Amino acid sequence: MDRLHRHRTALADFLRTRRQRITPAQVGLPTGGRRRTPGLRREEVAALAGVGLTWYTWLEQGRDIGVSASFLDNLSRVLKLDAAERRHLYLLAHARPPAEPGKTWCTVPPLVLRLMHDLAPHPAFILNLRWDVLASNRPAEDLFGFSGQPPDRRNLLNMLFTDPALRALHANWDSEAPRILSSFRRDHAQAAPEADLDGLVSELQKISPDFRQWWQAHEAHAPCSGQRELVVDGQRVIFDHTSLTLDGDRHLRLVVYARRNADTSAMPTA
Repeated sequence: MDRLHRHRTALADFLRTRRQRITPAQVGLPTGGRRRTPGLRREEVAALAGVGLTWYTWLEQGRDIGVSASFLDNLSRVLKLDAAERRHLYLLAHARPPAEPGKTWCTVPPLVLRLMHDLAPHPAFILNLRWDVLASNRPAEDLFGFSGQPPDRRNLLNMLFTDPALRALHANWDSEAPRILSSFRRDHAQAAPEADLDGLVSELQKISPDFRQWWQAHEAHAPCSGQRELVVDGQRVIFDHTSLTLDGDRHLRLVVYARRNADTSAMPTA
């Protein structure tokens, strides 16, 4: 079975099972009379989603028809899909993944905190989609000084462009900062238009000329190389760094820095 056919079959099954779990009362329809099938009828879903019955029937039968993002959003609303189910619907329909919800997660599960602290002596911290620093271990605190900011200002992007100490920490700030900003731009592009990321961007454009210049230039750099040169105790030190997705639905990621040891310090940077 080829990939397209497999997805169409999965889409048909997904739509049918989600339709069958919704009662007429949940969508404001009369509940009287006998119904031969559980949940909503196809014609009811089609009417509520604003499409013709034949077209929706073909979709639920797994036929190869095109769909728009607005229709998928309407269908998600009718079938009362949560964020994970909505994304799954988009992927099965071979559409661009939907914009991420505007609000980003602010609570870190205890196990994740434990794993982060267990990474010491490597600096490690946890970000959400907005790049708020939700937690950090002691080595990360010693290196980046997150606690020097009020809790509501503890945002990695904000600190990068407004905190002189964090700016001075980066040995090659003028070249690194635009690349870091490009990484944030990729997250911004995934977020819904009303996301709280827009407020952060608007604020930084007002207070940081560098941010405003680079943001308005719309440069799209390749992902960071995984190496960063930081100034530690007056010495330039190369760190390898990586970002690990902890929970895709909650937009939690773990960022880890590892100081290069004597055996690897001579390796060329990318």
